[in-house]
Amino acid sequence: MRILFVAMASSIHTARWINQLTGRGWDLHLFSSSGREAHPALREVTVHSLLRKPPFLPRAELRFPRGLLVRHHPSVRQRGLWFPLSIGGGVEHHLERLVPHRAQLLARAIARLRPDIVHSLELNQAGRLALEARERLGGRFPPWIATNWGSDIYLLGRLPEQEAVLRRILAACDYYDCECQRDVELGRQLGFTKEVLPVLPNAGGYDLAACRALRGGQPSTRDVIALKGYQGWAGRALVALAALRRCADLLRGRTLALYSAEDDVVLAARLLCLETGMRLEVLEQRSSHPQVLGAHGRARVSIGLSIGDAISTSALEAMVMGSFPVQSDTSAAGEWFTHGESGLLVPPEDPEAVARALRRALTDDALVDRAAVLNADVVASRLDERLIRPQVVACYERIAARARGTR
Repeated sequence: MRILFVAMASSIHTARWINQLTGRGWDLHLFSSSGREAHPALREVTVHSLLRKPPFLPRAELRFPRGLLVRHHPSVRQRGLWFPLSIGGGVEHHLERLVPHRAQLLARAIARLRPDIVHSLELNQAGRLALEARERLGGRFPPWIATNWGSDIYLLGRLPEQEAVLRRILAACDYYDCECQRDVELGRQLGFTKEVLPVLPNAGGYDLAACRALRGGQPSTRDVIALKGYQGWAGRALVALAALRRCADLLRGRTLALYSAEDDVVLAARLLCLETGMRLEVLEQRSSHPQVLGAHGRARVSIGLSIGDAISTSALEAMVMGSFPVQSDTSAAGEWFTHGESGLLVPPEDPEAVARALRRALTDDALVDRAAVLNADVVASRLDERLIRPQVVACYERIAARARGTR
């Protein structure tokens, strides 16, 4: 089987989803919807990307936009369209200017590869790109799965210009995929009338045995607070830091483990830790997935705040690792844990409400220990990769078989 993914090649979520299909002898391709390097965790996939020539490549390997450069890796094959160095400016800037050209390149790749399935992971970039390629190819387009990520529908779908694009995508794709029941209903409201695939986490399942090896003791004995450092159009890490400041009397001697944070959030966290007597541990932006899991595995409580999300992978990771999740109520985490028993849902822009939740999680030992037990049962029944992987494989096989039967 040949599958062409359209997705952010640099994302660990992309890598984890695609890696579920390795070892089957399938011909997997990834057309990057962003201009960044492919994530190092990707395996057994050919990556097609638009990038400038890296400085370590010899001059002889430079190709102009119409040329292809094949770069070999033990497990990842990467095809890139390399722009002349004199083009100037950042990669992302030029890619935005070249969206029509990029859609044409994707259309050409589809026409050349003739995949059994096209699967776009995320709607607003990858989904739009797949839509534009489909419009160029007309009726000669393979079965198309469109996956909704995070804030695609719940948050951005409220904007009129985004809603119009989402409606076009959902009218054109053959299958809709998302990770929570809330977004199934939102997809229907935006006009999707075809088959919805089984609701599964966008990043796939977890190797629970490997995760257990990274876990610390009972949550009540842990002194780490894990914080997702996203701050921007959706993330609200600075609200979490403001809430922690309101719990200063409980923080001395604890450690704040900060991950996925830009410099502004790191600076604010450093100042908070100086004021409260906390230690600060900053995980690098490109930290490996086991490193992030390990931070949750040492944490008593894990905080993730944003004004829009789906399940929130960080909340699932907290549950897997036994940390007590404090998660924004704009996510669908409530489909996975019970508010007040196995986690707490909080308004993402109210530091007082978040502080009350944190104070409870930091002082109630019985709550966090009981939550770990409850969440472990959910994880075993819904997040084990041995349960999820066969379902994912079966979906692709069924879709490909159905398409072959109609040719």
